[in-house]
Amino acid sequence: MRNLSISRQIVTQLVFLLVGLFILVPIWSTVRLAFDGSLRGRPTEFTWLPKKFSTEAFTAVLDRPYQSVEFSVLLRNSMVVSIGAAILAILLGLSLAYGFARFRFPARNSGLFVLLLAALLPPIAFATPLYIILSLLKLRTTLLGLTIVYAAFAMPFGVWNMRAAFQAISKEVEEAAYLDGANNFQSFLHISLPISLPSIAVTAMIAFLMGYTEFAIGWLFVDKADNVTLSMAVYALVNGQFSGAQPWSYLGSLAIIMSIPVIVIFILFQQTLMERLLFRETS
Repeated sequence: MRNLSISRQIVTQLVFLLVGLFILVPIWSTVRLAFDGSLRGRPTEFTWLPKKFSTEAFTAVLDRPYQSVEFSVLLRNSMVVSIGAAILAILLGLSLAYGFARFRFPARNSGLFVLLLAALLPPIAFATPLYIILSLLKLRTTLLGLTIVYAAFAMPFGVWNMRAAFQAISKEVEEAAYLDGANNFQSFLHISLPISLPSIAVTAMIAFLMGYTEFAIGWLFVDKADNVTLSMAVYALVNGQFSGAQPWSYLGSLAIIMSIPVIVIFILFQQTLMERLLFRETS
């Protein structure tokens, strides 16, 4: 391994320090905002510590952060929508990804291009057709309709990601299963699927985060307060801050609380990914 010169080491460490500050300062600012009970209007200066330490904002947010809706209802709606979108995107995307990776059929390349184009387009581009389709199906104002919307947004990336994982699996491995009497479905279930679990986990995380954090499209499909998600409540709080209706500490506390499930899921998936990657290297 080539040793870096002292000057390059200093420059590298400075770059890492700037990147770390770029990431950590906004996080710490949010934490400070959440525990600062002295804030009533918009913050006008940056301070490292709260001027008046208080947990009142957390108590208020954990009660009813959005109008008269309880926090437990908002959390339940977010979990139902985001987990449902991840499961739906995986179940529908697996068959598409495996088909694009293993089989040759007419318009295969065109289908891949359409999926890639859909992944590059902003979600708002699909708002009108999804609005019309879900309205015809009487699902637009339900959590199921919102789940379908977020699953549709996550599927293009999921198909491309899982397709690459299936393509990386040697065909000889599946052919060996055929020689042992396995059919296409058994080969997929017992050979390709377990090896591709890391990519499937990444797809599930992306789909979950898309459903958990998206709020703009959600307002088009929700017309009742009981169907509002946490991300929509955060957006409503942002509007409330600028109008002076609520203290700014409410926004910081809700942002921290909302990030906890994301952190937990990342930790759980990180352990699973590492175990699967180590298993692949040693097998």
